[in-house]
Amino acid sequence: MPQRRSQGDGGIHWDASKQRYIAAVYLGPAPAGKARRPRITASAKTKTEAKNKLKQKLKLAQDRAALAAKDYTVEQAVNEWFDFGLHKREATTVKNLRSLANTHVIPALGAQKLQALSADEVDEWLAVKAKHLSTDTLRRLHSILRRSIVRAQAREKVHRNVVMLCEIPTGTGGRPSKSLSVQQADAILKAAESSPLHAYIVVSLLTGARTEEMRALTWPNLDLVGKPNADPPVPPSIQVWRSVRSHGDTKTRKSRRTLELAVRCVRVLEEHGERQEVRRRAAGDRWQNLDLVFTSELGTQLDAANVRRAFRKVVKAAGLDPAMWTPRELRHSFVSLLSSNGVRIEDISRLVGHASTTVTEKVYRHELRPVLTEGATKMDEIFPGQSRGEASEEP
Repeated sequence: MPQRRSQGDGGIHWDASKQRYIAAVYLGPAPAGKARRPRITASAKTKTEAKNKLKQKLKLAQDRAALAAKDYTVEQAVNEWFDFGLHKREATTVKNLRSLANTHVIPALGAQKLQALSADEVDEWLAVKAKHLSTDTLRRLHSILRRSIVRAQAREKVHRNVVMLCEIPTGTGGRPSKSLSVQQADAILKAAESSPLHAYIVVSLLTGARTEEMRALTWPNLDLVGKPNADPPVPPSIQVWRSVRSHGDTKTRKSRRTLELAVRCVRVLEEHGERQEVRRRAAGDRWQNLDLVFTSELGTQLDAANVRRAFRKVVKAAGLDPAMWTPRELRHSFVSLLSSNGVRIEDISRLVGHASTTVTEKVYRHELRPVLTEGATKMDEIFPGQSRGEASEEP
């Protein structure tokens, strides 16, 4: 029996029209938009000659690829990962990652030949960045470089991924989120009364909705009347079912929730709707009827940066430092105010749309009640006989 050719050696067949043997080897999957896979071919009058010619051509192609890979830089690897490796990511995510790469990865390591990049260089680079960047940012930089090299490695531009050998150092603490006190929250609500962002701030603070959920909120997702005559009565509500993420989905399945609206929310939303109708008439044909609750002067979706700027004006008017507060801390304040007033963590978790109480504790631990009193209170009820004042007296 004839010996079977090894995998990667290609195949040989007789071409009757050319009266020659054709040797061919495929180089991999077909590129995007191409119907056929790329291949190298050689022809000769004998099988042995065709096989030898194919080997020569394949070696030449490999040498050229190796030469190209020798000059392949970290910057090229990173840019190609952004160009071809992030098609399923949201535009905002790609934009943020690209900004990190252009600011921290490419200026420091971009000119280095990828094959020559060492783990020590990556360690030194991360150590320098750790002096002024948060641990979370360092983790993202590490991921950008690692995944860029993974893609280059799969295309034989480099033989190993040295970033896999590097640990992520501990960076700076970053800017911790915080919550407003009752007095601070009340001052902001009063200062917001003269702001176009008044209803936005009230609803965000009193429902705990994320800023991305607020900017995607539509009028059909609001019920400002409810069904007071139903049995049982149905209160006014807000359907937090959308966000400005891709496809309009909320952050998680648990984030999709319907919440009762506080009386104050109903009132400000009714007033907000009346003012929006005035703006819509003034804009005329320029108004974009997207049914959004919070919009620009022409009905378009609010930009996150515009919301931050308007919010900081309100914070300043309330007598607080605008550089210290962002709109997302209205959500943190919602959690803090509920927790300090005795609402259970399980209920808070459901209200803010967390997948579990673990998420609530991890993200908002500094804003939850530090002392859990329910157990001691219940035990005092079960075993009465001594007041706390009596218990503290010396024997």
